[in-house]
Amino acid sequence: MKVHGKPMRSIWVEPDGWSVGIIDQTRLPHAFVTLRLTTLDEAAHAIRSMQVRGAPLIGAVAAYGVCLALRGDASDVALERACTHLQATRPTAVNLRWALDEMRQALRPLSPSERLTAAYLRAAALSDEDVAINRAIGEHGLGLIESVWARKGRQGRVNVLTHCNAGWLATVDWGTALAPLYLAHDKGIPLHVWVDETRPRNQGAGLTAWELGQHGVPHTVIADNVGGHLMQHGEVDLCIVGTDRTTARGDVANKIGTYLKALAAKDNGVPFYVALPSPTIDWTLEDGVRDIPIEQRDGRELTDISGRLPSGEVVTVRVTPEGSPVANYGFDVTPARLVTALVTERGVCEASTEGLLSLFPERRPVRGTGT
Repeated sequence: MKVHGKPMRSIWVEPDGWSVGIIDQTRLPHAFVTLRLTTLDEAAHAIRSMQVRGAPLIGAVAAYGVCLALRGDASDVALERACTHLQATRPTAVNLRWALDEMRQALRPLSPSERLTAAYLRAAALSDEDVAINRAIGEHGLGLIESVWARKGRQGRVNVLTHCNAGWLATVDWGTALAPLYLAHDKGIPLHVWVDETRPRNQGAGLTAWELGQHGVPHTVIADNVGGHLMQHGEVDLCIVGTDRTTARGDVANKIGTYLKALAAKDNGVPFYVALPSPTIDWTLEDGVRDIPIEQRDGRELTDISGRLPSGEVVTVRVTPEGSPVANYGFDVTPARLVTALVTERGVCEASTEGLLSLFPERRPVRGTGT
């Protein structure tokens, strides 16, 4: 995608050939700042503090975090220590675990002297794979938007509601939920995106709106509780969101508030789609409400808010009374019954066990083995 007209990804290896560049997403939309990661601890901090966020991008940063760790010590102990340290940074997004497992599998059979070069090659391959996966998600999701446009007689515009940020800032490039929107816009379909602010961190207002603006996609930022009203009045043709973890039966964990959007969509007959790369599927879980761990984050994300003054200065202010306790749940789970369809790199399927297995038949248990 582009920033001020310049193509770029959300993570890259710096010209020195070993340090890792990222966009500090905590500074957006008021300032575009890039950071250089040079150590395991810096990579872990970037994930934990949400300088990088979004399940696919977290996985890519974790992979490169392993590379940085092995620069000083490529032993078995160091490899495992790095993976364990990175795994602990964010509990909900399954891509983090997946990427670290991929790095372990690639590096464990090698001698310590071979690991560093192999680690950078594998991390780069994982990043390239993410770009290809997200582009394919975009192609499959584009068909859903084209169908709506055709049903409307190619008149007016297609109104899409999204929640949080599932664009290229949340991945290595393209995004998941936003990839179909970029392709539709580039194809000339008149598109308008309702962007939920997504409290408490405002990833919609601060990140999704910023990247849609960079790409020239028409959009409007709305308060989180406006979506149901818009659906009641026919102002939403479809909803599409991302997911940080999807169970084997199609339950999805996404940013807090997603469940309420799905309920409103169901009540108003609005299709509710979830875009996901296959590494986001946790095949070990069935019941998302019961089994997906929900991250509880620092209460200051809820009590404090940052913004830019007319002078240009960015400040943080408190919006709740001193002493009032807060609970800051980062995610909620939308049951499969509320999801119209899942959009993956292999196609669109029903949000169910059979739906997912129809696209990923290699995951179907082998008869007689119990596996």
